[in-house]
Amino acid sequence: MTDPLPTGATIGILGGGQLGRMLSVAAARLGLRTHIFEPGADAPAGDVAHEVTTASYEDESALTAFAQSVDLVTFEFENVPTSALDLIEAIVPIHPNRGALGTSQDRLTEKTFLQDLGLSVAPFADITDEASLNAALARIGAPAILKTRRFGYDGKGQVRLQSADDAKVALAEIAGAPAILEGFVDFSAEISVIAARNPQGEVACYDPGMNAHRDGILHTTTVPAQVSANLRTDAVLLAAKILNALDYVGVMGVELFVTSRGLIVNEIAPRVHNSGHWTQNGCAVDQFEQHIRAIAGWPLGDGSRHSDVTMENLIGTDVARVSELARERNCALHLYGKTQVKAGRKMGHVNRIIG
Repeated sequence: MTDPLPTGATIGILGGGQLGRMLSVAAARLGLRTHIFEPGADAPAGDVAHEVTTASYEDESALTAFAQSVDLVTFEFENVPTSALDLIEAIVPIHPNRGALGTSQDRLTEKTFLQDLGLSVAPFADITDEASLNAALARIGAPAILKTRRFGYDGKGQVRLQSADDAKVALAEIAGAPAILEGFVDFSAEISVIAARNPQGEVACYDPGMNAHRDGILHTTTVPAQVSANLRTDAVLLAAKILNALDYVGVMGVELFVTSRGLIVNEIAPRVHNSGHWTQNGCAVDQFEQHIRAIAGWPLGDGSRHSDVTMENLIGTDVARVSELARERNCALHLYGKTQVKAGRKMGHVNRIIG
């Protein structure tokens, strides 16, 4: 695509969760339509999208019809089957590109890419069996974390090893899936940068946010991050370097560990990111509008922050606090329309203006 997408055009979104929902709202504000493709029923994005296709990613006829009905395709999560992407890409452009998606889908590929780019990452090793795990533990040491190479998020697909004696049990827990061993990183904080790039090579980054987790799930993100100005600049430049190396188009989340030796890249996410939700009430152009602008070939917003914000995820029964939160001053509610409350399920978030 060389020309900017005109108003009235349709963006296809693979995945109908809360990120797809918020992307659809942002697209509508810009006069663009969205068509959601989602295997599950009652998708949160379906409440606000122009059209929804409910079908499996293996349904070739549904995928073909979907691709033919839109002007370009993006995604709200990384784990779309390759076969579905192959079919879609033969009909319509996909942003971000397949190379960026493939890099982030596999932890080993991702770590190798980042290391080859000259960026610091945790010590890591490819794990194929017990012998390779024992060898990696001898080199990297313990404690360490065994992670599946694919399909891990919110702490899933991870097993902590306190010593080499835990190797056999850890392998059993991941049930033989291809894996990677990562050494522990001694860090003082985790920060993340939400960055965007459009087809013209224009890059815009938001201020780094400081992240706090509970039970492996992001609990809060606060901006500004309480780190030095030099580190904030380094984080933004690092994120831009990754986007340019991937010829990226869209918004990306880059998670970083703050250490005594500088910044270490934890992981990248080729999509709008939970730790960027604060932008909805802290910036004139939030991460969702920024993603739509980028993939549509529009000029990017500058990402400047006009307010200090703390974003808090509402997980599971936290959603019962909605009436209380609605009375709170300087607190913006963002609910995802999910009817079934489950432990560990993201039901919404709140953005508190703190300065």
